[in-house]
Amino acid sequence: MAEPIRTRELRSVAGRDVYFDTEGFFWDPDDWCDEAAEELARESGIERLDAVQWRVLRFLRAYYLDQGRAPLNRDLKAGTELSLVELERLFPQGIRLGARRLAGLPNPKTCLD
Repeated sequence: MAEPIRTRELRSVAGRDVYFDTEGFFWDPDDWCDEAAEELARESGIERLDAVQWRVLRFLRAYYLDQGRAPLNRDLKAGTELSLVELERLFPQGIRLGARRLAGLPNPKTCLD
């Protein structure tokens, strides 16, 4: 099967020029920062990230940086001590397109996990 074609666009986020893919995911996870997550959260309808949302984002980032992939749902539930329903409700676009995007993880459509 052919690799998906990825295109990128340059945006100014949190005072920095950063490349994103066409669905709003960071092109390079190393470009992520707290301020960018906050700005992207506001764009998605979250006025201010609360402590629980930050716990989820920090867990996602730490897991990704340690394992090289996003956590499975069971790992995410265990690591955040939240149910899938609770996790999905925390972010307007759910876990995969909401939390992962805000945490700076790769687009789930262009990775294997």
